[in-house]
Amino acid sequence: MARVCQVTGKKPVTGNNVSHANNKTKRKFYPNLQKKRFYLPEEDRWITLKVSTQALRTINKNGLLNTLKKAARKGTLS
Repeated sequence: MARVCQVTGKKPVTGNNVSHANNKTKRKFYPNLQKKRFYLPEEDRWITLKVSTQALRTINKNGLLNTLKKAARKGTLS
């Protein structure tokens, strides 16, 4: 799964480049993805996830295990 957040499911969206002359050409907006290692003390192991910066904030707020459970229910965790 290239360029898709494993927690939130964020993926590229399309839009337009708009020039000064109002010419429009297609472009993509990519999510800000970071490859990050997390430690799961419950399983005593490290996991590597490709997450967006918004997902990092969610993990800091709600905890890793709760966030992973919610992502698994949502179906975004691969």
